[in-house]
Amino acid sequence: MLLRPEDKAGFLTDWSGDWTGDAVAVARPGSVREVQACVDICRRHGIAIVPQGGNSGLVGGAFPPASGRAMVIVSLSRLNAIRRADAANATLDLDAGCTLQTARDAADAIGLQFPLALGAQGSCQVGGNAATNAGGVNVLRFGMARDLILGLEAVLPDGSLWSAMRGLRKDNRGYDLKQLFIGSEGTLGIVTGLCLRLHPKPATIETAYLGVGSIADAMAISALARGDLSELVTAFEIIGTECLPLARLIDDAMMAPVSSAFPVHVLIELSCGRRMDGRALLEGFLADMIAQGLVGDAVVAQSQAQARRFWAIREGLVEGQARRGYHVRSDVSVRLGDVPAFVTAARAFAARDWPDWMPQVYGHAGDGNIHFNLLPPADMPRAQAQAHGRRITDGLFAIVEAFHGSISAEHGIGRARTEAFWAGLGAVERRTMRAVKDALDPQDLMNPGCLIPAGKEQA
Repeated sequence: MLLRPEDKAGFLTDWSGDWTGDAVAVARPGSVREVQACVDICRRHGIAIVPQGGNSGLVGGAFPPASGRAMVIVSLSRLNAIRRADAANATLDLDAGCTLQTARDAADAIGLQFPLALGAQGSCQVGGNAATNAGGVNVLRFGMARDLILGLEAVLPDGSLWSAMRGLRKDNRGYDLKQLFIGSEGTLGIVTGLCLRLHPKPATIETAYLGVGSIADAMAISALARGDLSELVTAFEIIGTECLPLARLIDDAMMAPVSSAFPVHVLIELSCGRRMDGRALLEGFLADMIAQGLVGDAVVAQSQAQARRFWAIREGLVEGQARRGYHVRSDVSVRLGDVPAFVTAARAFAARDWPDWMPQVYGHAGDGNIHFNLLPPADMPRAQAQAHGRRITDGLFAIVEAFHGSISAEHGIGRARTEAFWAGLGAVERRTMRAVKDALDPQDLMNPGCLIPAGKEQA
C-alpha cells in the first residue's frame, strides 16, 4: 500500500500529462486473493475503487477525480504471471497485469501470435485492454479485444470472484457474462485474469507505403483491397501529410518514403502463410491501383527494418502530438463509405470556426476509425486552449452524430467523454446500463463517475 505523495505520484498522472488523479492510497496486490481482500476492505468502509492498468489510457478512466470522496487506486502491475500457454488449444491464460507485449511474446514462444497491437503495447496491460475493449492496427482482420478473449476472471464489487476461464470456442450456455466486463472500464469489477485466443503466426508480412491524392482515393483502395486480397490485409492506415512534422519531433531524421506533395499517405500490410507469395500479390495489387490512377507512388518494404521505419512514422506522430503539448484528441468512427465525407465536414468545421488550430488527420481507416485531432497555436496558454478544446470537441461530436457514428471507436469513454456519451444514449439504453450497474455495484464503489454518471437522476 502506497500512502506517501512521492510514492503515489507515478500512479496519479498519465503519460500525456492530460490527467492527474487524487487518491488516498495506491494498493498493489500481487495475487487474486489480495485483490479480493482490497475490494472487501473498501466495500466495508465505503471507499471507492479505481482499477488501474498500465496508465496508458487517453480518456481519464483510470484516474480518481478530486471529488471529495475517498478513493483508492488498485494497480494490477504486480499481478503479472503467465498462467498457461496452450499451443494445442491456441490459448494463453494470464494475469490481467501482464503487459500486452508480454502476452505477445508468450504467444510467440509457442509458435503462435496474439494479434492485438497498439503503440503502447510495451506498457499497457491486457486487463486494461479488456476493460476498454481496445482496438489497434489489426482490427481489420482480427477484430477488437472482445473478439480475442475466450475467457475472463473478475473480482466483483462484493469481493467475490467470478471466473469463466474454460478457453472454449463454442459454449452456448446462457448469457455470455464475460462480455459485460469487456468494455466496462472497471465499473462492474476488476478484471484479474484472461484467456486469450491465439492465431497462427504469418510466415511473411509484406508492408507498403503509398502516396495518394485524397481520403476518397484511400478508401477506394481499401475497398478494392478487401475484394482482391481478402483477409490477407491485416492493417490499412491513413496519414494526412500535415502529421509528418509531428513524427519528426520524435526523430528529426525521419523521411517519408513517398513525397509529401501527396496529401494522404497510406500504410497497407499483408500477412501470409507459407504457401502464399505475399510480395507478388501486393505488388500486383499496387500495379493495378497505379494503373487506375488511385495510387500516385508506392514503396514496398524490402526488409523488416524498412517496414519498421514505415510504421515508425505512424507511431511517431502520436508521440509527437503529446510532446507538443495539449491538443484536441478525438477517436471516432463512421461507416466506411462515410469516411471521406466526415473528414471533409470536420475540416470545413475547423477552417470556419477554428482557423488558427491545425487539423491532424490519421487513423485505422480500413475499419472506419479516424483520429481527427487539432493542435492549438503554439503560443496559446494551456488553460485557454483547454477551454476552447471543449467547444471544439462538442462541435466534432455533433458532426459524428450527424453521420450516425461513434464518439469512441477504441479509446473508451472514461471520464473525458461520459457526459457526451450519456447524452447520446436513448432512454432504454440508459435504463438498461444503469440496471446492470446497480445489480452488480449497488454502492457505486467501482470507478464512480467513469462511463456512467454518478447519481440516479442521470437515468
